[in-house]
Amino acid sequence: MATTTSITTTYAGEKLQGFISAALLSANTLDKGGVTIKQNVKFKEVIKTLSTTDLVADGSCDFAATDTITLGERYLEPKEFQVNLQLCKSDFRSDFDAISMGYSAMDSLPPSFQEYLLGHVIGKVAEKIETTIWQGVDGAGQFDGFVALATADATVVDVVGTTVTALNVIDELGKLVDAIPQEVYGKEDLKLYLAPNVIRAYVRALGGFGAAGLGAAGTDAKGTQWYNNGSLSFDGVPVFMANGMASNYMMAAQSGNLMYGCGLFNDKNEAKVIDLSEIDGSQNVRIVLRYTATVNYGIGSEIVLYTPA
Repeated sequence: MATTTSITTTYAGEKLQGFISAALLSANTLDKGGVTIKQNVKFKEVIKTLSTTDLVADGSCDFAATDTITLGERYLEPKEFQVNLQLCKSDFRSDFDAISMGYSAMDSLPPSFQEYLLGHVIGKVAEKIETTIWQGVDGAGQFDGFVALATADATVVDVVGTTVTALNVIDELGKLVDAIPQEVYGKEDLKLYLAPNVIRAYVRALGGFGAAGLGAAGTDAKGTQWYNNGSLSFDGVPVFMANGMASNYMMAAQSGNLMYGCGLFNDKNEAKVIDLSEIDGSQNVRIVLRYTATVNYGIGSEIVLYTPA
């Protein structure tokens, strides 16, 4: 079955240049090192975990075994996904870009459109992965994301919050940081993963809210002009904007504890064009992309999940 193609342009005059489509969500989590990437996972990779109790005891002349060592494991088992589009070249012969298809009856898709479509498909896949990493619930086109995994894990530290605004964001971020286990606080790769609306509220609060204890003039006395998309931190802990996270959610964790598993990392960036005219004589063109992906973490007790009430 062919992909439904709706063309609302006409060919009248010279070809217009360029295409435009709706903005896509940036894939910050993978592109900016928000998690540890584990590739070359064909089927399943085991994440070994180790925990101990009290290693140190009073000295004596005898050997006396101390402590309990507990070994555990979690898994990265990537799920396979695909993009399959089928277009008919005849649909484009009345389009403004038709002349670029060539004059032969054995023509091809408009090259500029084909190039743009490939980029759009790759962007949509990146957006889907970003959202699924955080919000995903295992099902059609998704795997369980970090929030779903953490919600189902009794060892994760839970913080019940509220709708975050510029007036309460400092207090709500404080709840998240206060809940970070002592063993984790201060680790080099510890991050506060915040939904975009929480980032927005935090930036505005730092621009000057006397009620939040920040003074009317805000950071550097620049008011709302202070922020230029630079780095953020809260109580000394780096802030990471998790674009795919649902509104009002937050998580505190080490990036080394959060893992993204896949076969080849670049599979999600490689869309193929298959012209079927040389295979079955039809006028169809297929766009195909396949990739595998999943997420998991190692130690749940070292993660804090902030969930809005």
